[in-house]
Amino acid sequence: MNVALDRAYWLGLLISVVLPVLVGLVTTRVTSAGAKAVLLLALSTLNGLLVEVVHPGPGFDFGTAAVLALVAFATGVLAHFGLWKPTGVAAKAQDSLVKSSSPQISGV
Repeated sequence: MNVALDRAYWLGLLISVVLPVLVGLVTTRVTSAGAKAVLLLALSTLNGLLVEVVHPGPGFDFGTAAVLALVAFATGVLAHFGLWKPTGVAAKAQDSLVKSSSPQISGV
């Protein structure tokens, strides 16, 4: 059995490892875990669709795009809990770009 993956698949896999950090960059700490999971799922679906569009094959196959999206989502979840969260990258991403809009209370 000879398995050969195109560059598009490898790039899609690499992107799926980085997607949890991207989700952390555009959300805050108070964003619910469910909302973050839905955002990760949406980005993973977009990743799977784009990889299938860019893939230099005979045509677009929705089934392959769906499998790629599921693999990207699973890889993103595993990367979040196995790589990004234990190393502290997830927390740093949460603190970097988007700030929560809580009202500032001045000293009384």
